[in-house]
Amino acid sequence: MNSILEPGMIVRHPQQPDWGLGQVQSRIGDRITVNFEHQGKVTIDGRVIGLEPIFGLGNKD
Repeated sequence: MNSILEPGMIVRHPQQPDWGLGQVQSRIGDRITVNFEHQGKVTIDGRVIGLEPIFGLGNKD
């Protein structure tokens, strides 16, 4: 599912719900940088963690 992520999309980390929602900053291969509400900027290994996209928020092109 991480393959659909692009900058501006809103996601949730399934194992860290206390981080709140995060906005994808970049995705290069399996490395996804996300800025979370309550955790700040985190780089995620997409081979290990499947981020949950939140549709209806974020990138409104």
